[in-house]
Amino acid sequence: MTVTIYDVAREAGVSMATVSRVVNNNPNVKPQTRKKVFEAIERLGYRPNAVARGLASKKTTTVGVVIPDISNAIFAEVARGIEDIANMYHYNIILCNADKRKDKEIRVINTLLEKQVDGLLFMGGAVTDEHIQAFNTSNVPIVLCATTDEKGTIPSVDIDHEAAAYDAVKQLLSEGHRRIAMISGTLQDPANGYARYQGYKRALEQAGLPVDDELVRIGNYKYESGMEAAQYFLGLSERPSAIFAANDEMAIGAIHAVQDAGLKVPADISVISVDNIRMASMVRPQLTTVAQPMYDIGAVAMRLLTKLMKKEAVENAKVVLPHELIVRQSVASV
Repeated sequence: MTVTIYDVAREAGVSMATVSRVVNNNPNVKPQTRKKVFEAIERLGYRPNAVARGLASKKTTTVGVVIPDISNAIFAEVARGIEDIANMYHYNIILCNADKRKDKEIRVINTLLEKQVDGLLFMGGAVTDEHIQAFNTSNVPIVLCATTDEKGTIPSVDIDHEAAAYDAVKQLLSEGHRRIAMISGTLQDPANGYARYQGYKRALEQAGLPVDDELVRIGNYKYESGMEAAQYFLGLSERPSAIFAANDEMAIGAIHAVQDAGLKVPADISVISVDNIRMASMVRPQLTTVAQPMYDIGAVAMRLLTKLMKKEAVENAKVVLPHELIVRQSVASV
């Protein structure tokens, strides 16, 4: 049988209202009475019904988080930032993996809203009209995390992806590289794909260099696609002197493809990327990359969401955090 608040009240010899005040940490309970109620709770093994409490207060103290790829270390770091701030403000997290599929993202968003979450954090790729339509059916706050919508109408926390890619390619140019290849993400992805490609393109154009389609390959952010793209570049009649990858995992794949071909990084080909996952400092040579403050993105997004859920004043609902070039050993001068 499920133990109810009525059972605890009878065991402790107090009213159900007194048990409710104790469970909800109301200070207006005598210490002796509080002790008696807690002892009854422990004896009976009572657990407050979160669903019933949520119905009464119209709050579930639960936040839904949509994550694109739970196996990707970069999103795990964001989730850690979200979780730490959620704990600080006494919110629970429901984490849902969407596999970078729009249909699943929409389905997960609707499922979380049906579960009466108090707020929603969305990490994903392109924020399409279908996403906006799903968000608009919600009466709870929504914050975009590590992504933005084109019109900038939804609160968001991210970096300037175009500027991050631009800084990476500028680093290669400053070392004398002129034939620079790019392993891009899909250009339908506004951040890791399109924006980072635009940063690559802007850096080359400012240096008076053409954007050669032969030197751009589209990957899927995975290690294997980085290897395949690098193998393609190595097979060109005039191979590039440097490779810029849109993320670290593809960059590490590129490093290993170069090494498997009997060449050296950076002596024969330099490699640079964006993200700064833990593996970037573990690979040899250590990867030069532009760091995203992934933990901070998650933490700031969750803090912004708490303000919106509590209807606190928000000065800036579109937060752009700084990125940082981390110089290691995978880039050399030519």
